[in-house]
Amino acid sequence: MRSLVRDYRRHKYLYLMILPVVLYYAIFHYAPMYGAIIAFKNYRIAEGFLGSPWVGFQHFINFFNSYYFGRLIKNTLLLNFYMLLFSFPAPIIFALLINEIGGRVFKRLVQTITYLPHFISMIVVCGMITQFVARDGFITDLLVMFGMERTALLGHPQYFRSIYIVSDIWQGVGWGSIIYLAAITGINPELYEASRIDGASKWKQTLHITLPGIAPIIVILFILKIGHMLDVGFDKIILLYNPNTYVTADVISTFVYRKGLGESNEFSYTTAVGLFQSAINFLLLIAANRFSKRVSENSLW
Repeated sequence: MRSLVRDYRRHKYLYLMILPVVLYYAIFHYAPMYGAIIAFKNYRIAEGFLGSPWVGFQHFINFFNSYYFGRLIKNTLLLNFYMLLFSFPAPIIFALLINEIGGRVFKRLVQTITYLPHFISMIVVCGMITQFVARDGFITDLLVMFGMERTALLGHPQYFRSIYIVSDIWQGVGWGSIIYLAAITGINPELYEASRIDGASKWKQTLHITLPGIAPIIVILFILKIGHMLDVGFDKIILLYNPNTYVTADVISTFVYRKGLGESNEFSYTTAVGLFQSAINFLLLIAANRFSKRVSENSLW
């Protein structure tokens, strides 16, 4: 305790600087956790959190036994798996390619163009996607040229995941590459000079210098991504899907919204579903961090 007081006296201005951040998380992230108690109650607005009757794990059991459980888990995991397979490495590859561009003006132009989709409103992006893959959209026209039957792509469940992943790459590849480009600039240039003297090609420099240099960043972001394996972008899916595509597009977050605020206002049931999702994400994060610590020297903690 004395050491803490002594440290505060020596660095009191640093403590004051961090105070707004601590208050933000305490008020808006930790305090609302108290509301998770309704997952174990039959919540009634008139009776409040404490007055509503306890039901224990009944809402969790109902969710595990429901028709939607298997479909929601499958859709959520598949979308996240495809994002790990395609969306996650896309910024890394793009950063490596950008790093090889010699012209400074052209390099900045490419970076600016690829950053722009990140700043477009999600509603506008989804509106653009809907128009592009409509029956008379230009992407549909291109696919028709290759022999596909003309149809509205978002009306067919088998196309939803592909549309989601491709649009996710387009929207985030430029912005996601920033952190990797920053890591690349931190690599000692003398390593590249020594490799060139030894006759190493660009590919070998990338393989043996650049990738190992940014490996800690890749591992940390990968662990964080694993911690969201049961969490998919709610806003984009809710703007793109429809009852025809529920079979492949409906995920846990959209189900919680639909059941909690849309169809039946089942607050306790959907809170239980959301709590289950958060618990699994937390366990996955712990497991991914431990695995990374065992196979490498990089981890979150």
